[in-house]
Amino acid sequence: MKKVKVELGKNSYEIRVGSGVMEHTGPWLKEKGLAGKAVIITDSNVGPLYAGALERSLANAGFKVTIVEVPAGEEQKSLETAGNLYNKLAAAYAERTSPVLALGGGVVGDLAGFVAATYLRGVPLIQVPTTLLAMVDSSVGGKTAVDHGQIKNIVGVFYQPKMVIADIDTLKTLPKEELSNGMAEVIKLAAILDRGFFEFLEKNMEQAMSLQAGTLEAIVLKSAAHKAKIVGKDEKESGQRIILNYGHTIGHAIEAVSNFKIKHGQAVAMGMIEENKIAVRLGLLPEAKAARIAAVIKQAGLPTGIPDFSQEDKGKVLEALKHDKKVLNDRVRFVLLKAIGSAVVSDKVEPGLIKEVLFGR
Repeated sequence: MKKVKVELGKNSYEIRVGSGVMEHTGPWLKEKGLAGKAVIITDSNVGPLYAGALERSLANAGFKVTIVEVPAGEEQKSLETAGNLYNKLAAAYAERTSPVLALGGGVVGDLAGFVAATYLRGVPLIQVPTTLLAMVDSSVGGKTAVDHGQIKNIVGVFYQPKMVIADIDTLKTLPKEELSNGMAEVIKLAAILDRGFFEFLEKNMEQAMSLQAGTLEAIVLKSAAHKAKIVGKDEKESGQRIILNYGHTIGHAIEAVSNFKIKHGQAVAMGMIEENKIAVRLGLLPEAKAARIAAVIKQAGLPTGIPDFSQEDKGKVLEALKHDKKVLNDRVRFVLLKAIGSAVVSDKVEPGLIKEVLFGR
């Protein structure tokens, strides 16, 4: 087991990464001074696989455990589902000291995190991510949110977990498509922050996609360390943390307009490709570098082009961009690369260029 620390003063916490680490959850929570009741929030895909093992670890450490399972899917990331979960926590007599454990992927992590942040004005949150996407991105950094209407993550709060427990063994049961999904966030981090890490991915993507445990552990640790460093400097996205949205400006718009039929990682991959085209057009990024990124995205089994949207949906994509959380003074701000490992934030992208890059003349 290896550790990465997220340095946030009194809100600091560890990300613990390794094979088989989930079985240590109960003792680790006791070390943190937690005891009594615990609530596991999971979904219908992950619950049958891992909720029993997590419950045993907690019960053996003396916790009285309640498991709450929601249906799988992005549509569960809603205020309605959050309301149902409040009822379940109340029925379990959860107290302000009762930890909520988010067992699953990004949807469960966001939803359970939002509920933990707002129930009784905040109960301890433990992230137990079971997807690559959640391990490298959504479980780290304290962003919790639900979707509303067609706008993703519009209702939320920053709320840091007490611990993140990333068990690499859970990736063995992950569908190939979900492994690809998570790899989009890995590629994002390498592209904006670390040329050496990007070159590692170029050389080792095949082993990672073949579930080679050592390669996956190295990827999770490096990704978590990068995100932890940025979060430690900018907890609430008022400065440098904004660069983590590379690929997400266009990606979130595509994801929302598809009614979330396009998965998050797939949408981010599309966003990176299209935002790189913008950077090339602006003279920021050499075309050869954009091609290298596209090649790694393809290696990871991710799409390298956007869908053939109807005229109506094209309009909806452009409209969705106006709701991006980085919009300032009615200007969409893009995270653009100027090299592999180096990113800038720009509000100089004209609407006409966005439309042309996405949909042609």
